[in-house]
Amino acid sequence: MLKYQESLPLKLLKAREATMNFFRPVLQEISLTEQQWRIIRALAQHQELESKQLADLCCILSPSLTGIINRLEQQDYIQRRRSAEDQRRVLISLTDKAQTMFEQVTPLLEDRYREITEQFTQENLDQLSELLNKLSALKPESKKTECES
Repeated sequence: MLKYQESLPLKLLKAREATMNFFRPVLQEISLTEQQWRIIRALAQHQELESKQLADLCCILSPSLTGIINRLEQQDYIQRRRSAEDQRRVLISLTDKAQTMFEQVTPLLEDRYREITEQFTQENLDQLSELLNKLSALKPESKKTECES
């Protein structure tokens, strides 16, 4: 087994923390959690999504998403509506208040991305992005049961 410090999950967590240290101060200024921002960002790009789609896009478990959605709705950042085609479907979208906030905050976060790029280089970011996409696509091999052997 690898040494503790060489563990891939640990290295990924450390890299995530280093990255989020650039963005957290901006999110704290607008009183949003990282998860709330991911939801707002996803909705800004996709306009309207169902809860399941949002959970998948934002890497948030459905039970956790429910509470986050409720808080964002209380803050008047999101709204829900029933689909006209299928009343069982509930669609979630940004309010005008959230859209305005998103447009104001985006340049601040883009500045943080520039800061990361200056320290890490665009070439390294592109390479890292490609490698992370490959890593994210991995699936564990299914283990054969005794019946299949």
